[in-house]
Amino acid sequence: MQLVCLGTTGFHPNARRQTASFVIPEVGVVLDAGTGLFRLADYLATDGVDIFLSHAHLDHVSGLTYLVETFGVEAHDRVTIHARSEVLDAVRNHLFAPAIFPVPPGYQFAELGKSCVLPANNEGKTGTLTTFPLTHPGGSTGMRLDWPGHSLAYVTDTTASDEADYIDTIRGADLLVHEANFPASYDQMAELTGHSCLDKVVAVAQAAEVGRLVITHVDPLLTKEEDFDLTAFRKQLASITIAEDLDVQEF
Repeated sequence: MQLVCLGTTGFHPNARRQTASFVIPEVGVVLDAGTGLFRLADYLATDGVDIFLSHAHLDHVSGLTYLVETFGVEAHDRVTIHARSEVLDAVRNHLFAPAIFPVPPGYQFAELGKSCVLPANNEGKTGTLTTFPLTHPGGSTGMRLDWPGHSLAYVTDTTASDEADYIDTIRGADLLVHEANFPASYDQMAELTGHSCLDKVVAVAQAAEVGRLVITHVDPLLTKEEDFDLTAFRKQLASITIAEDLDVQEF
């Protein structure tokens, strides 16, 4: 199975990266809806989509307003937005408020609990999505997605620690997509903002014994020359990369 990185930065887009959004084309599953979601139409392989939101911060939901170009405003049976109840309320009452978005789209809203069934993949196998709480101002939700022989964990907007409660949930995942807004040793800023330092994310990946680690939600102010140097960390974890927009990750 494949995960396409539609947007891989946080806070605001830049010339290199859009904000957080990922799609698994063969099942029509989207993780977060940042500005990168404008690219979704190019990767659609299903009639509709299920969009799972980690939280309601704008860099993770603003792309929901772009879906009208792809699905129209009356696509009741083609777009379902899944999230915690407070996140759904924020999207409905604020993002789609009449003063901001005068004609609200007719999408479905589904409260996201501890788990749900995912659409069947090309092998005809349905999957399971498992959620877990993350530490972030206003709250955030991590997700693990499993199909037989394929597993993916998505952890964004949290302060990573090798003692984090979610390590057991993501253990053994084929692919871990984890945010790292800060380089190593920026612990104070990470705690203040509810984001992660690179060294702590590598420690999480090691503790969880994941197959591969892909770093996302990197600082939008970084230039290519300033991107994290992974040389030292590859001695701890051989398979680690920094996501770029439009990367395709196998899992």
